[in-house]
Amino acid sequence: MFIFISVIIFAFTNKQKPAAMTAHEFNNSLIEMKSNLHRFAMSLTSDRDTALDLVQDTYLKAITYKEKFVDYTNLKAWVFTIMKNTFINNYRRNVKENTIIDGTQDLYYLNMPQDKGFTSPESNYAQGEIEKAIESLSDDFRIPFKMHIEGFKYHEIADELGLKIGTVKSRIFFTRQKLMNILRDYDS
Repeated sequence: MFIFISVIIFAFTNKQKPAAMTAHEFNNSLIEMKSNLHRFAMSLTSDRDTALDLVQDTYLKAITYKEKFVDYTNLKAWVFTIMKNTFINNYRRNVKENTIIDGTQDLYYLNMPQDKGFTSPESNYAQGEIEKAIESLSDDFRIPFKMHIEGFKYHEIADELGLKIGTVKSRIFFTRQKLMNILRDYDS
């Protein structure tokens, strides 16, 4: 018993740092985390290819910045933090790349109509049928529905037409139901 207590006291009084993790141990620990990293990347991206890229970027950063890792702390948490931060940085970069900055005086580029691309004859026919079906509705249903598809909010429609907001919502709902019934031949 005395020997056991002596060993414990010796261990606490000799506060030596454990030996530094070797590059081989570090790399093996990273490789052992591969399936966990892949699952975490899939939860972040929901895309297999993007997840694989994220895992690869994480490995690259972990190996590149190995000297910043404090030996024998939680390597898994450190690597997962690298992955999360890489994902966030990539997301922010993508958002910035897809942002249009319009420096014109009257915001010409933002107000310019977007090209919808090629319109097939079938889609023109379907659009005409949809418009005809909407026009066949009574004013009580057609007017709130057209205002809604033009971008008006429910409360704006209610204020404009002097109706309660619940009435507006139900009329738009029933208009959708009527249009789906009228246009059921187009359901694919």
